[in-house]
Amino acid sequence: MPIDPALAPLLDMMNALPHMNAPFDPAALRLADEQPMPVPKAGVAEVRDVTLDTSAGAVKARLYHPMPGTTLPLLVFIHGGGWVFGTLDTHDPLCRALAAAAEVAVLSLEYPRAPEHRFPTALDTVRAAVVTAAAEASTLGIDASRIAVGGDSAGGNLSAALCLATRDEGGPAIAHQLLLYPVIDNDFTRASHIENATGYMLSSEMMQWFWAQYLGDAGRAAGALATPIRADSLAGLPSATIVTAEYDPLRDEGIAYAERLKAAGVTVTHDHFPGVIHGFASMLGMLPQADVAVGTAARGLRAAFAMEAVA
Repeated sequence: MPIDPALAPLLDMMNALPHMNAPFDPAALRLADEQPMPVPKAGVAEVRDVTLDTSAGAVKARLYHPMPGTTLPLLVFIHGGGWVFGTLDTHDPLCRALAAAAEVAVLSLEYPRAPEHRFPTALDTVRAAVVTAAAEASTLGIDASRIAVGGDSAGGNLSAALCLATRDEGGPAIAHQLLLYPVIDNDFTRASHIENATGYMLSSEMMQWFWAQYLGDAGRAAGALATPIRADSLAGLPSATIVTAEYDPLRDEGIAYAERLKAAGVTVTHDHFPGVIHGFASMLGMLPQADVAVGTAARGLRAAFAMEAVA
């Protein structure tokens, strides 16, 4: 279908921004990212910055707790930004919306960014942060037996990889994975990379550049913890909510991952959103489908945590 009419003027504005076109520069992308879109912020009873003392060092995080004094399930949220940019502030509205809609605590994490810190530094950091969050459950007001991980784009990649790592190598049990238009593969020959190569904010060229910043010389040798769809088996992974967008270079890898998870016996809710682009769920209050996507995510979290409580 055509681009959502509510999105069209925003897309024209974003495509015209110089930092969104080659040659790409980490500093320019980060500077632009410091001025995020002015979207409304949902009210959450408690929002506080915390520092987790982890095996990977100090990790800055932001806790969103809609019911202080009540022990709640936890979503550990990992922000996107091509592993290069993104901060606690850029994803503050989305984390607030998820906490309010799902009535769960959300712990948003910072992590070392590329190219200064290449794979697997970010993954090792977020994994260590999840271990520490579970250990400090009483301080955070969360239920260590009901932890989900999730994120958008590169954060979705780190979330999916984290689920593989904890399945294979041990760690806190993960109840659910929330993957918003996730980076799952570095195969640029998929149809969505070709059809949506340019003109839709995230370009295929930019995505290839992000991968180069993240992996450096590691390339495909980085394996399934960089490209989760290349795992030999996806059996035994947590249930998943996956959101994909029509005009997104990453569309087809997200769809393929949902299908592979289902084939492996994993419970998957996959919602595909027509007429929108990569990153649309952050356009809260500006794009109606963003609010619908948050609702999809919230229902997936509530269902997974309810099943975990019964188990």
